[in-house]
Amino acid sequence: MKLLIIEDEEELRDSIADFFKKIGELVITAKDKFEAEDKLISHQFDVIILDITLPDGSGIDILPIIKETQDNSGVLILSAKNSLDDKIKGLDFGADDYLTKPFHLAELNSRVKALIRRKIFKGENVIKFNEISINLSENQVYINDHLLALTKKEFTLLLYFINNKNRILTKESIAEHLWGDNIDFIENYDFIYTHIKNLRKKIISNGSQDYLNTIHGIGYKYASI
Repeated sequence: MKLLIIEDEEELRDSIADFFKKIGELVITAKDKFEAEDKLISHQFDVIILDITLPDGSGIDILPIIKETQDNSGVLILSAKNSLDDKIKGLDFGADDYLTKPFHLAELNSRVKALIRRKIFKGENVIKFNEISINLSENQVYINDHLLALTKKEFTLLLYFINNKNRILTKESIAEHLWGDNIDFIENYDFIYTHIKNLRKKIISNGSQDYLNTIHGIGYKYASI
């Protein structure tokens, strides 16, 4: 899962980011409206956590930009205790959920997972692709009901492929999805080949067909043969 956290309070922003990083999610942060717009233009996100009160404008003003730049991102707005009008306005402008400060990180995590299921996977908790099943709550993959041992990156990669099945994915888009902003520090895409090779080997050795098709010179497509 790839998150964008737009929050001007440094301590809260870092706390949220650290929480999701520790459970293996890819996190990118922005401290104000200007920085958020730059991230939205450069990346695709699964969920955007958006504070309404920002130093250079209202977070609500970012919602139209999210709609323009993001294919299917879930948006959760953070609001002050007594800002009912802001909550209603945010939902009217396209936000999917809201959470009132202060909040527990465990509740935020539950809300984010619910957004992922609702927005990307149509409310399903288990995603199936032929003999492959992915349990989103447990972050586990099964092949014919047999548990498959994957690293976090391999799990993220497989979920990305299945979520984009029958679409051609470039090496650049795969790298950006796995590493986000850190991709700027990577000299080549050898790490992609390594992850794909390991994922493919594990899937085939556990009884699944190989659905990963190489599109020479471009990237990959995950599709039934």
